[in-house]
Amino acid sequence: MLGVKRGALAVGLLCFTLRAWSESPPERPADFVNLGDYAPSVLLDLRYATSNNFVGEVISGYESPRAWLTQKAADALNAAQLRLLPLGYSLKVLDAYRPQRAVLHFVRWARDSEDTTTKSEFYPDLSKAELFAKGYIALESSHSRGSTVDVTLMRRTAEGEWTAVEMGSPYDFFGEVSAAEATGISAEAAAFRSLLRAVMVTNGFEPYAREWWHFTLSDEPYPETYFDFPLSRDPVL
Repeated sequence: MLGVKRGALAVGLLCFTLRAWSESPPERPADFVNLGDYAPSVLLDLRYATSNNFVGEVISGYESPRAWLTQKAADALNAAQLRLLPLGYSLKVLDAYRPQRAVLHFVRWARDSEDTTTKSEFYPDLSKAELFAKGYIALESSHSRGSTVDVTLMRRTAEGEWTAVEMGSPYDFFGEVSAAEATGISAEAAAFRSLLRAVMVTNGFEPYAREWWHFTLSDEPYPETYFDFPLSRDPVL
């Protein structure tokens, strides 16, 4: 992608946008569930419904802070949660289903070389162009298929409150330190990454090598479908 001329890239992105929006089913399938209702013990911190993310603004399609997953993925995630709770830990979901329009929002942001507002916090050692080459930004995301989650671990304090554990890098930090098996992180962070990966893999998820937080259900029900229904404000959804 880095070698494509600006005009060709713009045409390609437009064609992809039209194809994705025309092929993506506009409505939420019946087997998608609201994780907040379906697995209420799982903590939620949905960054893309706020400005606390690498783009620095609310992302297209995130009209409400809700986490949707296919029921199959939600069942697997809840099973992982039930293994962690007796140990004093909890999963915290940072992103789940992601509308295709949100993915295209990321692409537009990454192509805007003049917007570097969040560079120091999220990609200090990379240019925006490198985010494509290194696989951090792409035209499609497994999140849009409804069975991928971004998760981290929380630990229960003696007072019964949940606090973050050390994971070695912040969520959505674009750099080698965020790789699932990165070297140079503390022993504590490596242990927590290992615990998270083990419980997720045991319950049917596959990790993504570049991001310690990213997991996709191995036997996902929609492996070729990229949905685009928004996270609506409508309470019925």
